[in-house]
Amino acid sequence: MTIMKTDTDVQSVDGQFSAYVALPDRSNGLAVIVFQEIFGVNANIRQIVDDFAVAGYAAAAPDLYWRQQPGIQLDPGSEAERAQAMELMAGLNRDEAVQDGAATLNMLRDRLPGLKRSAAVGYCFGGGVAYLMAARGLVDAGISYYGTGLQQLLPEMIHSQGRLLLHIAADDHLCPPEAQHLIAEAAHVAGSRASVSIHDGVGHAFARVGGATYNREAADRANAETFALLEALASLD
Repeated sequence: MTIMKTDTDVQSVDGQFSAYVALPDRSNGLAVIVFQEIFGVNANIRQIVDDFAVAGYAAAAPDLYWRQQPGIQLDPGSEAERAQAMELMAGLNRDEAVQDGAATLNMLRDRLPGLKRSAAVGYCFGGGVAYLMAARGLVDAGISYYGTGLQQLLPEMIHSQGRLLLHIAADDHLCPPEAQHLIAEAAHVAGSRASVSIHDGVGHAFARVGGATYNREAADRANAETFALLEALASLD
């Protein structure tokens, strides 16, 4: 599969920002919006976008930091840059991030009128944004990898308009057992609209390739579940 990669300007209601876009030469009709960790649209997030495009999905990652420091890309392996990422994250607003995701999706639809369905995939902070995109009916499915603060968003899960798939690391210090229990209970109430996948023996960021906590086996398992859901969506009329 040949893909076209570019940074593209996106118009939002309160300004203009950049999104990294990767488009396949033969789209399967499904758009995937990728939401960053706290480190910006860095090399890792760009590779994820590329991977979705290689699989046939029109993919894009909006720069959620554009209101603070546009275009910043941080290294999670650097203590100084991790501290900078934490400061930037404190200035993020989830509702504004959802707004940016919706604008990015509209941009893809304008460029590819044949897109029929959509999904959001998010990591860490971005996991909660992907969750809200689906819960509010802005995409057909939301997939969260070790999303932070999900236990604060449970009412939206119970009434979710889209499908939800939540990958949770059993040993995630940012999602302790009591939070995992609350999330699982809410998913049970939501019924078939929500699925929780607990990945035993791994911690936060287990799917970040090259990261200190990367676990290939768990990442492969989570990614297989993700692609199964995306393929099911793409096959719908």
